[in-house]
Amino acid sequence: MIDLDKGSFRDPSGFVFYKDGQIYRQVNESYKDNYELLMSSGLYDELIKEGLLIPHTEVDSKSSCSNECYKLIKPEMVNFISYPYEWCFSQIKDAALATVRIQKLALARGMSLKDSSAYNIQFVNGKPTMIDTLSFEKYEEGKPWVAYGQFCRHFYAPLVLMAYKDIRLNQLLRCYIDGIPLDLASSMLPGSTKFNFSIMANIHLHAKTQANYSDKAVDVKKYTMSKMQLSALIDSLESAVNKLKLDKVNTEWGDYYNATNYSDDAFNHKKQLVESFLQTAGSRYIWDLGANTGVFSRLASDKGIETIAFDIDPIAVEKNYLHCKQNQEKSILPILMDLTNPSPSLGWSNEERMSFKGRKLPDTVLALALIHHLAISNNLPFSKIAKFFSEICSSLIIEFVPKGDSQVNKLLATREDIFDQYHQEGFEKEFSKYYTIQQREKIQGSDRTLYLLKRK
Repeated sequence: MIDLDKGSFRDPSGFVFYKDGQIYRQVNESYKDNYELLMSSGLYDELIKEGLLIPHTEVDSKSSCSNECYKLIKPEMVNFISYPYEWCFSQIKDAALATVRIQKLALARGMSLKDSSAYNIQFVNGKPTMIDTLSFEKYEEGKPWVAYGQFCRHFYAPLVLMAYKDIRLNQLLRCYIDGIPLDLASSMLPGSTKFNFSIMANIHLHAKTQANYSDKAVDVKKYTMSKMQLSALIDSLESAVNKLKLDKVNTEWGDYYNATNYSDDAFNHKKQLVESFLQTAGSRYIWDLGANTGVFSRLASDKGIETIAFDIDPIAVEKNYLHCKQNQEKSILPILMDLTNPSPSLGWSNEERMSFKGRKLPDTVLALALIHHLAISNNLPFSKIAKFFSEICSSLIIEFVPKGDSQVNKLLATREDIFDQYHQEGFEKEFSKYYTIQQREKIQGSDRTLYLLKRK
């Protein structure tokens, strides 16, 4: 049975589909010349060598689902598809720099990117990698870079807003699926950015130019740009992105492990228990929900377990990503996610971008020091929390944090304690509707309990 990918219908060059659990991309006849140039020019081999493009093999086109098929290719599968509104600052920055690098290599081989969508980039083995093989076209002398505006909306505007205004503003990408409008970005930025040449040119003046021509018929063929000018533009974008940095930002959980209430012995015992539970569960692919900077994610990744590390805090995710990058940890993908308001299905017919639960689900979930934030900070009853976990994983490693814990006391310090059902018996009762308790261990030196649960 053929299942068309809901997010690849816009490109007339081809489309993605799934068959028998495998992913395929059809190359249409209309893209024949560009595909052959990509493969014969040496560009494909160069991009694969640098880890900038997902590799593929050509397969029998009889499996295609359209008579417009020129070639059928089978790309390497990416297990977890992530989106730019789920990335931290440095992930967006690295994805932008990868896109610029790809454009540079393409120009050197007589080709150019016809689009620069952030959705064409995925993090594969820790690196930003293009997954759209059909994004290249033959370079035409004098033709401006058609993907410039999209690059500014998808990459440069979010980065500038995060660096100069607020680190959380990448969440605008959830509202604007084709990138943050430049007039909006311009209106939000401090006036001082008008004295920054790159921001002035690529955001403020760019937005003004778009506004001036928004209601006019423009013959784009009249506008030319030499290859030297195009190369200079790409170089300037690369320099502009490289210069962007985050000022030191303090967020609620960015320094969590330096303020934890665990003793060293308790923390080490918790690590031992988590490692043991992961082995008992036979985990191969896990989600660490509330991963913070990834301390416990690394217990899994060190065992070769592919790990998606989610956290609500952008600085915690930033620290986790930079640690992974510096130490070449390829099995962890840090993701920015609010579990109480996770990524929804977005785009045309609510199908182009997958929801949090619409992606490849894990066999095991880690939910450490999380339950009290869901139940007390967000007023979620155990019944709803238990049902939620039962829908995403068969094995659950979860930590119960009782009311006597100092972290719970901190949550209750400024509000009335209306949580009369928040106790260990109530926790076990609700989770037992969906799971059997395989192991239950008290964490030494604390009042917390770690559970290994198996879905019924």
